Amino acid sequence: MLDEEMLNKYIKYLKKKNLSNNSIMAYTGSVRLFFNLYHEITPEYLQQYKNFLISSYRPSTINQRIYAMNHYSRFLTETNEEEFYPLSSFQLPSVKVQQKTFLDTTISVEDYELLKSKLKEEKKYFWYFVVRFLAATGARVSELIQIKVEHINLGYLDLYSKGGKIRRIYFPDSLCTEALDWCNEKGIHSGFLFLNKKGRLITPRGINAQLKYLSKRYGINPDTVYPHSFRHRFAKNFLSRFNDISLLADLMGHDSIETTRIYLTHSSQEQQQLLDEIITW
Repeated sequence: MLDEEMLNKYIKYLKKKNLSNNSIMAYTGSVRLFFNLYHEITPEYLQQYKNFLISSYRPSTINQRIYAMNHYSRFLTETNEEEFYPLSSFQLPSVKVQQKTFLDTTISVEDYELLKSKLKEEKKYFWYFVVRFLAATGARVSELIQIKVEHINLGYLDLYSKGGKIRRIYFPDSLCTEALDWCNEKGIHSGFLFLNKKGRLITPRGINAQLKYLSKRYGINPDTVYPHSFRHRFAKNFLSRFNDISLLADLMGHDSIETTRIYLTHSSQEQQQLLDEIITW
């Protein structure tokens, strides 16, 4: 049975691990799902839970819920070693996620250019700059909404993590010039750039929903139009122009260069195109 007091302690535990609010919500949701199926945590029930996940969800979701339960098991051993000690040495292994699903859902150069041109054509400049800043900086959507006019004037945004690390997001000159012209036309001289109609910070969920709507409106595959897709497009475009994976890792804010290596591979569409061009025999 799920102990709500224990769950609240788990939330505090996750916050100390510097997990985002979205991750914390997903992790606690997984714990709740587990206890809807099983009355206690044992290695046997954890394995059954994994089998259930495999039969019901995509690999990325499966792994997220496995990570959640592994964190919860470690948390229990740290709070009550004697009772939950067997769990400390039992961690569910994740399932393999094929890399092609990662790159095949990245917006293509052609669709990115189409989206930009359509947004400009219809004078949807707010969403034009949402897309431009995501794709021209490699920013995460949670970082995008922290951009202020003052940052555009500086040409960069510095973000500080709880661990004291600094992530600097650079804005290209051409983007700054274009964005400042738009701000001047709107009479925006300071403060946050991306606000909703009520004058509050737009939410990542709101951005995602509108991007899905726009993709369908312009006949673009909605599976490739979501905030993180433009971060992937930034990385792919960067490496096609300047093949320095170490610099890209720094710009993306990756802790390990191994995370960045995914961008050296090709999507299924890119593989087909390369083969069509290369194989003539």
